[in-house]
Amino acid sequence: MDTQGTRSQQRRWRSVAAQWLSFTWYQRFESLVALALTLVVSIVIVVALCRLIVEVLTALVFGVLNPLDHTLFQAVFGQIITLMIALEFNHTLQYVVTRVQNIIQIKVVLLIALLAMARKFIILDMHATSSAELLSLAAATLALGITYGLVRKGDDSRDGI
Repeated sequence: MDTQGTRSQQRRWRSVAAQWLSFTWYQRFESLVALALTLVVSIVIVVALCRLIVEVLTALVFGVLNPLDHTLFQAVFGQIITLMIALEFNHTLQYVVTRVQNIIQIKVVLLIALLAMARKFIILDMHATSSAELLSLAAATLALGITYGLVRKGDDSRDGI
């Protein structure tokens, strides 16, 4: 992270500390829950990253990992996207903890859901997937994409863009 981003984050944390006494009991509760979730998700991210690194290095050392093997490629990138989803979720929780946003924005939830759908398509075994399942996944992705587009269009019109 750049120094400007670090300074901005430090200002947010100082602001939360200064405002803590003025928060209602529910705002404090919400912030503490978001902080606890941030810590839990951070631990999960670190453990998942360590496991991914160990798996990839072990596979490379023993020659098991062939980047051209579609199944292994899918598994590795599925794990990477899972980490990206967890990082985005954790980033969103930090907004709640630092009171930048009082609630988790629907746009972010939709983006995380779209990332999860992208992950599903990457790890999907096309030979073992029925056409009905593929159609339902495509319909869910389309619905999420349209919903995201509508929410974003609404946000843009409120912002005067």
